[in-house]
Amino acid sequence: MNEPRGIRLSVVIVNYNVKYFLEQALLSVRRASVHLPVEVFVVDNNSVDDSTAMVRKKFPEVQLIANTQNVGFSAANNQAIRIAKGEYILLLNPDTVVEEDTFEKCLQFMDAHPEAGSLGVKMIDGAGIFLPESKRGFPAPLVAFFKAFGFSRLFPKSRVFNHYHLGFLDRDQTHEVEVLSGAFMWLRKAVLDQVGLLDETFFMYGEDIDLSYRIVQAGFKNYYFAETTIIHYKGESTKKGSLNYVRTFYQAMIIFARKHFSGEKMHLFIFMIQLAIYFRAMLTLVAAWTKKLSLPFLDAGLMVGGLLFIKNFWATQYFKDPDYFQPAFYYFNTPLYVAVWLSALFFSGAYDPPLRLRRLVRGLLWGTLFLAAIYGFLPLDYRPSRAIILMGALWAILSTVGLRFALHFLRFRNLDLGRERECNLIIVGQKEESDRVRYLLHQVQVRKNIIGIVAPFETEDLDTYLSTLPRLDEVVYLYKVDEIIFCGRDISSQEIMRWMTHLGPHLEYKIVPDDSMSIIGSSSKNAQGEIYTFDIQFNIATQNARRNKRLLDIIVALTLLLASPVLVWLMRRKTGLWGNCFRVLAGNRSWVGYAQAGESANTLPALRKGVLSPLAGCAIRSTTSRPSSA
Repeated sequence: MNEPRGIRLSVVIVNYNVKYFLEQALLSVRRASVHLPVEVFVVDNNSVDDSTAMVRKKFPEVQLIANTQNVGFSAANNQAIRIAKGEYILLLNPDTVVEEDTFEKCLQFMDAHPEAGSLGVKMIDGAGIFLPESKRGFPAPLVAFFKAFGFSRLFPKSRVFNHYHLGFLDRDQTHEVEVLSGAFMWLRKAVLDQVGLLDETFFMYGEDIDLSYRIVQAGFKNYYFAETTIIHYKGESTKKGSLNYVRTFYQAMIIFARKHFSGEKMHLFIFMIQLAIYFRAMLTLVAAWTKKLSLPFLDAGLMVGGLLFIKNFWATQYFKDPDYFQPAFYYFNTPLYVAVWLSALFFSGAYDPPLRLRRLVRGLLWGTLFLAAIYGFLPLDYRPSRAIILMGALWAILSTVGLRFALHFLRFRNLDLGRERECNLIIVGQKEESDRVRYLLHQVQVRKNIIGIVAPFETEDLDTYLSTLPRLDEVVYLYKVDEIIFCGRDISSQEIMRWMTHLGPHLEYKIVPDDSMSIIGSSSKNAQGEIYTFDIQFNIATQNARRNKRLLDIIVALTLLLASPVLVWLMRRKTGLWGNCFRVLAGNRSWVGYAQAGESANTLPALRKGVLSPLAGCAIRSTTSRPSSA
């Protein structure tokens, strides 16, 4: 009689501030583990979003390791691997969803292929698009060069130019590959014992490449397994398009090169990687600044054009002299007016989403008042006419408002400025769950045009349901659907992924996990996912509030510096006034910070350390008060 086998699989998930995605991942792991001997570890790297409380409450079967600091991806995984009992180890990202039979299929494949040291699967993003990092090649110097400088995107199927993502291999066929993704990395424990754990030199990124390389060097094979699919939302721990991501990723490549290459090959690799860092950093900065400055540049162009037209009109019609105004109008007055108006727009929040016309008009009015106030202090040669300021302000308001109406119409095909076109949304699930989805959307004030419900089972109740699931594509076409919310309790992850892939990336997809108060999705692998959930929103977290706080800090610091000799003389004692003023101006301090009382301060939006605390007065009073007698 065969003895029952022990734990077959140990699932290790490293989490950092992605509570809602982690909840969905653990629910999918729970479903995939039914009837299988599986243990699950969550290693939390000191998250501040109550991830650990959620795991303890909703997933008591999970073995939770709560770190008091962020030790990095490799070190956190190793913590769980060292105590894992499974025959296989699965490294799984928290922003993933596995199919119900993923574990069973992977177990069967690995049992049938003893030469396999590691296994990866087909991954799609939140829009149903195949993720090319599901299968990769080793980053040799030329391979890294072609990837970094975009040749792999230009020639995605090329064996030469896209060896990094092995674009020449069929994504729907199982293949032996060189590198697997750490988002889903199925490892044979015996092989891991032989080649060693993850290299903790890699804080984030590169550790999967290093481990894949060591597995192959030890004589085992890495496989890309196309018979099952997972969702990998991506972008949840690090923004993929950020400068920090570029630096961190390519620095990991340099660590890999120094570890595994030597001589000229290593130096060539590092040289190409360093070129790639500067190249990608430049592209990232250009893209970021272009996105931020495009609207201010358009506003500036309209203002300049309007001022020049007004100047010529006023000189000709009012003063009867086309050359009435001095050349200083071109190189001093026009740049000054435009700079003041743009600055006023910036500080009034006119460039912050969502668009509010009152912020725009308010900013231009304040800017005009400032120009009027300083007009009398300018030398005579730089005072062309107050009328030009007033007409220029009127033109600035009309032109910038008109520009926003035009841009809004081009994007949304309506003139209801400040309101995007309401998305047509359908819910796939039973009526009970769909009612819960409606309630969640109502509670978080998400404006959607809910078309109706698609039943996940055969039904003739057309009063309740639009259709059944097999006709989902017809419903999407007929009602011009923009977004689909799948009820995770009523439809399997496998079926959800099949429909996401079938319908394509022009739709947005979200999933509401069973017994969850959040609706989760992501329309891009390069951006953070979108979550509809109950959450506390702090005004200090908004860009406008933080900018105004910083502006107030600067004004107070400059005022105190100007008055500091008098203040120091009046106080007749040494103070840290000057030092604190310079710290505030340098951006190292804010005048008022958090009280830092209790652990709840960790959940608040980040602020610079305060020179003063809201509890400072309370602290002084408590130290000077006398204890009452018994």
